[in-house]
Amino acid sequence: MKNFALLTLGLLIQFLTVAQEPAELVNPFIGTTNYGATYPGAVVPHGMVSVVPFNVTPHKGNEYSNTDSWCSNPYVYNNEWMTGFTHVNLSGVGCPDLGSIIVMPTTGELNVDVNDYGTTMSDEKAIPGYYTSKLKRYNIKAEATATTRSGISRFTFPEGKANILLDLGHGLTNESGAHIKRVSENEIEGYKMMGTFCYRPQAVIPVYFVVRVKRDNMQSGYWKFHNKLPEARHNWSSTSGTYKLYKKYNRELSGEKIGAYFTFDASQGEQVEVQVGVSYVSIENARENLDAEQTNLSFEQIKQNAFDNWNNELKVIEVEGGTRDDKVMFYTALYHLLLHPNILQDVNGQYPAMESDAILNVDDEERYTVFSLWDTYRTVHPLMSLLYPQKQLNMVRSMVDMYKESGWLPKWEIYGRESDVMEGDPALIVITDTYLRGLTDFDVETAYEAMLKHANTIEDNFIRHDNEFYLKEHYIPFLKDYDNSVSQALELYVADYNLALMANEMGDKATYKKAYQRSLGYRKYFDKNYNLLRPVTEDGKFMEGFDPVQGENFQPVHGFHEGTSWQYSFAVPHDIKGLIRSMGGKNKFVQQLHKCFKDSLFDMSNEPDMGYPYLFNYASGSEWRTQRQVHDCIRRYYSNSPAGLPGNDDTGTLSAWLIYSMMGIYPVCPGDMNYTLSSPVFDKVTIHLDKSIYNKESIVIESEHKSEDAIYIKSIEINGRPYNRYFISHKDLIELGHIKYKLGTSPNNTH
Repeated sequence: MKNFALLTLGLLIQFLTVAQEPAELVNPFIGTTNYGATYPGAVVPHGMVSVVPFNVTPHKGNEYSNTDSWCSNPYVYNNEWMTGFTHVNLSGVGCPDLGSIIVMPTTGELNVDVNDYGTTMSDEKAIPGYYTSKLKRYNIKAEATATTRSGISRFTFPEGKANILLDLGHGLTNESGAHIKRVSENEIEGYKMMGTFCYRPQAVIPVYFVVRVKRDNMQSGYWKFHNKLPEARHNWSSTSGTYKLYKKYNRELSGEKIGAYFTFDASQGEQVEVQVGVSYVSIENARENLDAEQTNLSFEQIKQNAFDNWNNELKVIEVEGGTRDDKVMFYTALYHLLLHPNILQDVNGQYPAMESDAILNVDDEERYTVFSLWDTYRTVHPLMSLLYPQKQLNMVRSMVDMYKESGWLPKWEIYGRESDVMEGDPALIVITDTYLRGLTDFDVETAYEAMLKHANTIEDNFIRHDNEFYLKEHYIPFLKDYDNSVSQALELYVADYNLALMANEMGDKATYKKAYQRSLGYRKYFDKNYNLLRPVTEDGKFMEGFDPVQGENFQPVHGFHEGTSWQYSFAVPHDIKGLIRSMGGKNKFVQQLHKCFKDSLFDMSNEPDMGYPYLFNYASGSEWRTQRQVHDCIRRYYSNSPAGLPGNDDTGTLSAWLIYSMMGIYPVCPGDMNYTLSSPVFDKVTIHLDKSIYNKESIVIESEHKSEDAIYIKSIEINGRPYNRYFISHKDLIELGHIKYKLGTSPNNTH
């Protein structure tokens, strides 16, 4: 009987494990330290609003112990001192912006000094669409959830005097200036200036808001910080000044460090909710967004709706086998994939046009924003095309519309403004890759027109700088210390490769030939003495004083952007076979690539390196090295912990790499419709396809292995037939749909 009871318990545990919803396996704290720059706050997929604890504010007598608190994101796991909940945020980026419209509950006498009123937190918990913690100083339980365009916080107060602060004076944005207006006893409206992402002055935007406190019988007012020293005017943390309270019914207030407050006497355990609606068009739209998405819904209903929304999106993939940590890492990565790009249009369809003050309208589809394309073209958008093709189509339509509105496709667009961050011409890559995957329902003619403009414009081409020289010589010369000449050229080569592919589809043979020839210009940089890429001067000679490891740890470097020559020299994914020939054959190629990993010259957090583990598949007989290296990267750089990302997630880019790698497929070169194969982490992966796009129900990837150490491929079957290649086309993956691996614990050098 005892054995039967144990067996029953075991079966029950197994059943509960199998039946667990994917959203229950998400850990929003993954990536919240180690420079991952993610956050644990409440948000829905692609939401305009996210309610996030803001804990990157210094306070008197407190210094951060964590090295990544310089901060491009509103939350760092190691930091304890928080000063409120922000409502507009970015995830995984490397530059500060947004992190504003901050709501903070306090108790006791009113104190509006951000350097004084913060608190430590405890009992933090987060699931998709919901966050909660205890604000220890005030004994307040704080909870937050969200809709697409609004947030709602619920604060449970102890008995006594209570306050709710709306702080517009600080955040992550480099912009200052705000305006507030009290419109009723419990409602404030206004706007806050945002922008200068990565310190680019052209990317400035207003975000409009309505804040509504769901309580009667409150006193309210405003505050404004007055600096004593002129030089402290733009320093939000400056204490060389005073906060002036405006307790009377002052209807409006503008300034740089301003805020509003509500005070009341709370009963023990009283719950007060604060609703915030947001728009990038107008205050009226912010109110309409709030009313449309929260009217007649309780906090608990909104929380459940957010969770269900996430759960439905995450069900696109089912995984079986692996450890619980494996599943948590996988579904959290899928969760991070869906945080950006963000929906920009309001419930009435209005959105701010690209690079102008015009307000336009979109019907029956989404207008997206936050396109970190240098990062996301590699993994995010190809994966979106496979898993969420309708979303990817809308994203491409948004990009093409940006061209119609501004005359250029986006590079690193944020809320209708181009920040011009990073290198290359990535929009061409995303458009071509999407089109070749069969997603063609967008304005292809206009998209191709835009691609040609990017490639051929010489004067005032802010995307392809010095394009006249590049078009003629097919490389970008090293002209000054610490330029990014090689990095910029490498990105243009991938873009021109994709332009060539698109030109071929359009029947433009002349452009195909020219663009493809340009894409091979990387050979100009190849130095056989090092078997690496090396900057080249305007007269065609190699730069003197070359150091292939210069640039480690973000040190200044000649010719490369945030990396060394080692971290860029294999970054020609469109011509790996040509690179192998340049290096003297596959044996020397494998030796050089192996050295990159063996001597720690590889950087998992640097996007040009992300495909490196898969490049051994291009050298027959060395495919086992890819299997070993991919699994090593998964285990070395990812984990179910706050430090569980290798660096900035870059709006889902590193997370998308993990999704691909745990499934055992990877698109080495966007535009090239071949996936390369490795051994999956899970026993079974089922990808549920959008049948309206792919005319197929699912893809199944299975693995037979006796232990977790069995990572080496012994045999591959596709639809029950032996398969002896380590590449499969996108078309075959969809149409054939069933890959089965037999795995072992030792390399298979004969396969």
